[in-house]
Amino acid sequence: MLDAVFQYKEQLLQGLLMTLGVAVGSLVVGSLIAVVLAPLAIYGNPVTRRIIMVYVSLMRGLPELLIIFLIFYGGTVLLTNLTGSYVEVDAMSAGIAALSVVAAAYLTEILRGALLSVSAGQWEAALSLGFRRPRAFRLVILPQMMARALPGLGNQWLVLLKESALVSVVGLEELMRKSVVAAGATHQPLAFYLTAAGLYVSITGVSTLLLKAYESRLTSYSR
Repeated sequence: MLDAVFQYKEQLLQGLLMTLGVAVGSLVVGSLIAVVLAPLAIYGNPVTRRIIMVYVSLMRGLPELLIIFLIFYGGTVLLTNLTGSYVEVDAMSAGIAALSVVAAAYLTEILRGALLSVSAGQWEAALSLGFRRPRAFRLVILPQMMARALPGLGNQWLVLLKESALVSVVGLEELMRKSVVAAGATHQPLAFYLTAAGLYVSITGVSTLLLKAYESRLTSYSR
């Protein structure tokens, strides 16, 4: 078993890096979207707030696999019609885009809840010290908001890490796809699936330790 795994170590490493690339890319893009949507969901006009809530509900209600298919195949059709020539959406771009729009919905709710949990008195105290609202948000509100949001953000990162395996259905050679191919070629599925499980658990363990360390740093002001 170990000999077979060692023989495919480079392919598994490539798949692991692809998995991390999809998960990190989706988290970054989703977070950027959520950072814009979360304040608008609270302070925007009624129409804006309603649109954001519809988007959040829709993305949370659809299976991620369906969204991957819609972006991968639908994106190709849309771009081909717009440009007049065949344009194919690659698997990695489709995967990151699909997981990003779904993650953004969950992250928007996480950040919205964290922002609402910061008392209005914090705003008033910062503004009374002469801070403008952008500076007050960056120096006073944001650290408190992130400390409250971090458990949810960490959980969403772990969800994205696992959901990256879904992108293999459109041909992306990530960790699970590499494991399936190697298992089929060597007829030793247990060896490769256990190896894949070990890699996922290792990443999860390291991520959890880093998140706890960052959470301790963010909450040090309250101790």
